[in-house]
Amino acid sequence: MVTWPVSAEQFYNENLVTQILFVGARVPVQKRAAVVGDSVKKEATEKAVTRIMEGKEAEEMRSWARKLGEMATRAVEEAAKRIAFFNRNMESSKAFTALMSMEVKIPQSMPHGHLHK
Repeated sequence: MVTWPVSAEQFYNENLVTQILFVGARVPVQKRAAVVGDSVKKEATEKAVTRIMEGKEAEEMRSWARKLGEMATRAVEEAAKRIAFFNRNMESSKAFTALMSMEVKIPQSMPHGHLHK
C-alpha cells in the first residue's frame, strides 16, 4: 500500500501501515498546503510505487500482508464462534429463567408424593 496522508487520522493510519505492520511505503510530501494541495515530486511517488511492486522487499511485504490477512480471518472466525456460543447460552438461560418463573399447578388427582421440590 502506498500512503499519502492528507489530514486527520490518515497520519496514524500511515504509521500503522508503514512502521507497525510493514506492508506499505510512504510518499514523502515536500510541502503541506491545506488550501492548494500537497507538493510531491514525481520521483517520490514513482519510488514508493516501485518499492511495493518490485523486488525482494515488495515480495516480503505481500507475504507478510497475506499472513496478517490469514491471522485476521482466524481471529474473526474464532470471535464468531465465541459470539454464537454466548448467544446460545443466553437463549438457554432465558428459557430456563422463563421456565422457573412459571407457576406449576399440581392436579388434584395426583398423589402428593410424586413431585419433589
